[in-house]
Amino acid sequence: MKYRILLPLLLATSACSTSVTNTAHAPADDATLHKRLLTLDTHLDTPVHFARPGWDFGAKHSYDNDVAQVDLGRMDQGDLDGGFFVIYTEQGPLTPQGYADAKAFALKRSDEIASTLARFPNRIALATKADDAARLDRAGKRIAFVSIENSYPLGLDLSLLDEFYRRGVRMASPVHFRNNQFADSATDKPHWNGLSPLGREWVVAMNRLGMVVDASHASDAVFDQLLTLSKTPIILSHSGPDAVFDHGRNLDDARIRKLAASGGAICVNSVYLSGHRSSPALSALLDETEKLASMSPAAQADLIARIRAQQKLEPDGRPDFETFMRSLLHLIEVAGVDHVCFGADWDGGGGVAGFEDISALPKVTARLRAAGYSEADLAKMWSGNVLRLMRIAEARKGR
Repeated sequence: MKYRILLPLLLATSACSTSVTNTAHAPADDATLHKRLLTLDTHLDTPVHFARPGWDFGAKHSYDNDVAQVDLGRMDQGDLDGGFFVIYTEQGPLTPQGYADAKAFALKRSDEIASTLARFPNRIALATKADDAARLDRAGKRIAFVSIENSYPLGLDLSLLDEFYRRGVRMASPVHFRNNQFADSATDKPHWNGLSPLGREWVVAMNRLGMVVDASHASDAVFDQLLTLSKTPIILSHSGPDAVFDHGRNLDDARIRKLAASGGAICVNSVYLSGHRSSPALSALLDETEKLASMSPAAQADLIARIRAQQKLEPDGRPDFETFMRSLLHLIEVAGVDHVCFGADWDGGGGVAGFEDISALPKVTARLRAAGYSEADLAKMWSGNVLRLMRIAEARKGR
């Protein structure tokens, strides 16, 4: 890794026009350019693997022998400098016991992130401020921000946000696949018609703490209200455009433009790109991966082998890398290079044919370069836009 001078780009807040540069000089070598860029992904679900018996975050696994898509070895291979490691909690009942169980789970996941980072102090470290990214990069380390996906574990006690902030969380979303005490989900029937009264208080608390508000998984009504209520620009950490695939999790062009006009950013996902569904046989095997943390290493290896064998038996109707690039290029066209970022949902369902894990990330840089985007454009999209939003949120802290 090399230190990147990004300050002029990070401070830029230009309008949401697309910038395509056709340079007269010979293009830089794509691999060298990708290494030179500071690259962040805003939604890494990899902590789901941190408690797996025998699994080593420090090793280099592969698509053939593991279901995980991110590890330090492949961060080196794909030159992913870092990103937001996610505390994800499955939605449960809106009851005192449900809240208590969710809180315990989320705190345990937070502990697992901390203990995993502590095992590799010379290779990766926790980042809690935007400026930490360049500092850690200069030190030759990977960058670990932390986020919350689904604020359900907070229960009815917003003071718990302060505890998670103390633990390093700097981004959070209110809701996941089902409605909760804070908001309506994009994939559930409307209950609150947007944010609940507690959800509106959640936005105030997020702004006070200087945390970035994440609208991925939220309903359109929630998105609209977050855009109005948040005192700082919001992010969609792993979402895509309706124009490529019409799905509740994706955003229509009109809202993408409003997001850009407000100064926010949308980080391109690699799921919800088509209506493809796995066969019942493969789906059943994939469901078993939820139990990996309770399996022996041998049982894990057996399950992974059965998954890969079943995938070879099925016609590959999955969306591919070209579909992903079409989604990305559409977002850039609509929002502009100042408002696009990357959140492929690695280890949370992301990945497409030809783009199965983070080792393939340099392909994205190469394709964007071939499409005429400049190094300055790429620097914004790979990290500058996210760090800009963090700086704005940090400046708001305590107000």
